[in-house]
Amino acid sequence: MNQRLLFNLHPSSALREPVERDCGSPGSAAANRSVRLGGVTIDPPLFQAPMAGYTNYALRQLLRQLGGVGLLCTEMVSARGFLEIDVRKQSYPDRLWGVRDEPRPLAVQIWDNDPGKLGEVAARIVEEFRPSTLDINFGCPAEEITHRVSCGAFLLQFPEKVGELTAEVVRRAAPVPVTAKIRLGWTDSAINAPETAAVLEQAGAAAVFVHARTAQQKYRGSADWDRMAEIKSRLHRIPLIGNGDIRTWEEAVTALRRFPVDGVMIGRAAVTRPWLFAQASAALAGQAVPPEPSPEEQRDLLLGLCRSLTQQFDARRAVILMRKYVCRFCLGRPGAKLLRTQVSAALDMEGLIRAVDAFYLAAAESA
Repeated sequence: MNQRLLFNLHPSSALREPVERDCGSPGSAAANRSVRLGGVTIDPPLFQAPMAGYTNYALRQLLRQLGGVGLLCTEMVSARGFLEIDVRKQSYPDRLWGVRDEPRPLAVQIWDNDPGKLGEVAARIVEEFRPSTLDINFGCPAEEITHRVSCGAFLLQFPEKVGELTAEVVRRAAPVPVTAKIRLGWTDSAINAPETAAVLEQAGAAAVFVHARTAQQKYRGSADWDRMAEIKSRLHRIPLIGNGDIRTWEEAVTALRRFPVDGVMIGRAAVTRPWLFAQASAALAGQAVPPEPSPEEQRDLLLGLCRSLTQQFDARRAVILMRKYVCRFCLGRPGAKLLRTQVSAALDMEGLIRAVDAFYLAAAESA
């Protein structure tokens, strides 16, 4: 199936130029690409990025329902927090809720800067939760993670430390594959992702996920996918997964065609347009791309997410989380500003749902 794929990104983006690519025909090598993470096969090569505050059990269930995601992942789990909860003999962290019985493949992401703690928690999670893979977070740019506790992307300044942490987790988690999420570097003047990727491979990582921004950028500016070639050149045995500025299925497919990556990871757009995985997966397989869900279908998806949240969280927490999801779902749509105001002011789930109903009724009438 030939499909014209357009990118409408920032002028400085490496993905900005319109390109025409063959999405592949059924049976072609391109259409049947898969990624091996150790002994785990990921097919299609489309990955959901772990995002704190978003990629909980409810969202993962929604993405699984819609289809097309090769590998789902939990929110990042603090090794120190895990052990502190254990000492107090309380339950496991909220971010592991549902993981034990969830369908596979599924990754759990962990973080810390202490090899002993990180290794211990890796071993515990493998033994008690049996994830398909473990991922180590070396990419979070949030100041409460970097400056306050010297973790996440802060560690990119010390590739040898990244290697030490990874090697210990690989040792303690075996035979479960261990991957790592990084950025281009700590600052724009200290880009070292190629060197860091080589260190990770040497330490036994099964794959490297690279968000094509620096920690200094956070989520500003544009992802620099042109850097992927140099990173890929430093890897000899393990796959490279690219991340950053993938907002549509067209962009996901084009990134796989145009850049030397083995897979694509999608973060914020997984919340805004969760159906894009199914669309990209169909395009990669040479099949007809499913249309955008109707306003009524999008409303139903949100209400399903709401039901899942109320299974895990109390009423107050579920409302707080739903506000975030609704604001992401309606992003860029007519009337979105008013809806954000209404759901932010909603005191209970009933009020929030009334606002959602009115928004999507108006969208359906104008469609």
